[in-house]
Amino acid sequence: MKITRIETIPVRVPIVPEFQIRGSLGMHLESPFLILKVHTSEGIVGVGEVSCTPVWSGEDSTTAAHLIRSFLEPALVGEDPRDIERLTIKMRRAVANHPFTKSGLEIALWDILGKATGMPVYRLLGGAVRNGVPIKMSVSGAEPPRAAQLAEFALSKGLAALKVKTGIEPEADIERVKAVRAAVGPNFRMGVDANGGWSPRVAIQTIRRLVDSCNIYFAEQPVAPLDLQWMVDVRRNVPVPVMADESCYTLQDAMALARAGAADILSVYVGKGGGIGPARKMAAVAEAAGLTCTVGSNLEMGIASAAMAHLATASVGIGAEEFPCDILGPLAYEHDLLAEGLVFLNGRMHAPDKPGLGVELDEAALKRYRVDH
Repeated sequence: MKITRIETIPVRVPIVPEFQIRGSLGMHLESPFLILKVHTSEGIVGVGEVSCTPVWSGEDSTTAAHLIRSFLEPALVGEDPRDIERLTIKMRRAVANHPFTKSGLEIALWDILGKATGMPVYRLLGGAVRNGVPIKMSVSGAEPPRAAQLAEFALSKGLAALKVKTGIEPEADIERVKAVRAAVGPNFRMGVDANGGWSPRVAIQTIRRLVDSCNIYFAEQPVAPLDLQWMVDVRRNVPVPVMADESCYTLQDAMALARAGAADILSVYVGKGGGIGPARKMAAVAEAAGLTCTVGSNLEMGIASAAMAHLATASVGIGAEEFPCDILGPLAYEHDLLAEGLVFLNGRMHAPDKPGLGVELDEAALKRYRVDH
């Protein structure tokens, strides 16, 4: 089997109001993505998805399509798509950086391998370690009454945990989290996500206040990913686990965070690490270091959400029961571009049991949301 060509389809899909995010990095009201189809000589087509929200991923659909057409497609055409590890290295050497673009292709390779063998991706990764992946709601950095409404929406969906966007302004952050705590009750698991918006001093002070007043149980990326020592200082001076997100893109980042004692939890992404394989390696580093992981999100749509579900289903280093994952895409969009959505039941997202990623594109929806570069 050989790769014959790579098709790129830019789309833009609105986010439903409950998942529109306001945080320290700005507003996220719709998502521009690049859908991929990797065609092979045996007629098997693997599907992938590039997360193209520049303020989060640093990549856009125009750049991703150009890199695929000019560098990555020439590197992959004629290769056996089932040699995923070797082709991951080849993509790394073909162009520097751009992990989300490479991830879209790597996901498609796993889809091809699964379809060729008749097995779902989570079985190719070693099989299930959990029945369904617990997920948590991400509550926008909205005004307190609206944030409380969003938290009530999470309760209505059967979720057992959430995080509140903070890092905007400390006093307003605290009022927002207080409103959410009042809405969900005293025992609901609730963390905060500053997206790197606080200074170390403000982070320490604000997290301590939130622990005392709102009983938060983790703090995600409290400071900007500029100096690893900042994360170390915060972790040493707050009484709750600290999660690294924007500080943790690569396998080397994961190793550095573990060595420095800068985090208790790593937020690994299929996108920002460059694919399922790299994210799996990061989870293994955390496991070896006595840490744990969750699966973070750029509000992926259906294809990448399926990849995330397969990763979390098969990875013991991802502690989804303690720190539920952010596989929210199937709930977040006007349409996830799938002919049949992922199964979400009792607060858990389930990886499909069909071969490969186990998803099929809705071609009519793809045509509806397609945009020009």
